[in-house]
Amino acid sequence: MDTLSGMSDVRWRPATQDDLFGRRIRELWAEQLGRRLDVLIVGCGRGEGVSADRVETRITGIDEDLPALRAAVRARTDLAACYLGDLRAAPLPPRAFDVVHLPFVLERIRHAELVLDRLEGTLRPGGLLLIRMRDRSSAYGLCDRMVRGRLRRVLWPRLAPRGAVGPLPAVYEPVASREGIQSYCLMRGLMISEELPGASGPALRGPHGRLVRMVCRVVEKLSGERLPASRDEITFVVRKPQNHFARLI
Repeated sequence: MDTLSGMSDVRWRPATQDDLFGRRIRELWAEQLGRRLDVLIVGCGRGEGVSADRVETRITGIDEDLPALRAAVRARTDLAACYLGDLRAAPLPPRAFDVVHLPFVLERIRHAELVLDRLEGTLRPGGLLLIRMRDRSSAYGLCDRMVRGRLRRVLWPRLAPRGAVGPLPAVYEPVASREGIQSYCLMRGLMISEELPGASGPALRGPHGRLVRMVCRVVEKLSGERLPASRDEITFVVRKPQNHFARLI
């Protein structure tokens, strides 16, 4: 399998298309002749699940042990097992999961590539790595990572929509970008099949969303349009090849 050609065949989907992950999980379930799929949600504290109607799944969750996340995890009823702590030390046996789902995790953790390596190892050949992340190479991403410490704690309840989990750390290591994920997947022999840009930042949906959008547009202009204001997140559907020697071919 040629990793370079896989990268060039990426399909961009319109931002309005719904249930991308759910459809890909149902397709994987059909490929597996209807057997139960083992699903790992990394970042289960945000409350985001996977939409997989009529598919038998066993869901495991892991996340950092932060107060805001701890409370959200306790409220979940869909997890068969859960671990809170350092994601680098989470109990992840090799080739244990068919699907690994990362909803808005990579931008808020340190040692993100090390965590990704552990997740790639726990994914079965042919499995799916489903990533949603805030893009550090966007105007919103820059603003998010510039606001830190006490100021972040003060602004969060004023800017975030009601019920949003946070404030959470804003680390944004280089891998938390479109180019970062593309490079990571190329080096590990993983195949990106789809990318979906979008805009979903909490502050954009909060009570002062218009002001936040205006700030993002100013950042876009000051950056010479290198940091777009029209999107702040990217969704990736990544597949692990059946052949573990794919990266060498």
